[in-house]
Amino acid sequence: MVKADGPIDFDAFLLLIGKLNYSWTNTESLLIHLIAGLSGMDKEIATVVFLTLNTTRARIDMVERLSKLERIKPEERSRILALTGRIQRQSALRNRYNHCIYAFDSDGENPRSILMRIADRKDKLMMGQVNALDAAAAEDVEAAITELKSINRDVWQAVRDYKYPD
Repeated sequence: MVKADGPIDFDAFLLLIGKLNYSWTNTESLLIHLIAGLSGMDKEIATVVFLTLNTTRARIDMVERLSKLERIKPEERSRILALTGRIQRQSALRNRYNHCIYAFDSDGENPRSILMRIADRKDKLMMGQVNALDAAAAEDVEAAITELKSINRDVWQAVRDYKYPD
């Protein structure tokens, strides 16, 4: 990822972001099984619900709210909430690289991401948070991918343990 002389290989970084996106969407799609199992619906209906909820936040909220129903056992609720919490913690990094523009210096070097978000404060606007694309950024993405793989395995285990539709 980082060349011997220091700069990041931007093409390799973009491939890493692609892997992050694949890992993210694969893991997020597992919420379908949690929606189905917690609500008592089949996977086909849960898929319609999942696709109707058009944001990750809405999908996670649905799973969390279903898990908080009285009929859900406390151990099951705790486990599901822990899983959704882990998914949610990974969303910040994913959002950083999916909702940004990439910029370079005048020589096409020193890549960085610029967040495309406006923070409206009391008396000023804050926008364009800049993050260097360096070895540390690449390590953060690799760590997120590893965690998403772990979450994926843990969701599948919960699906099996609670006999949710698979």
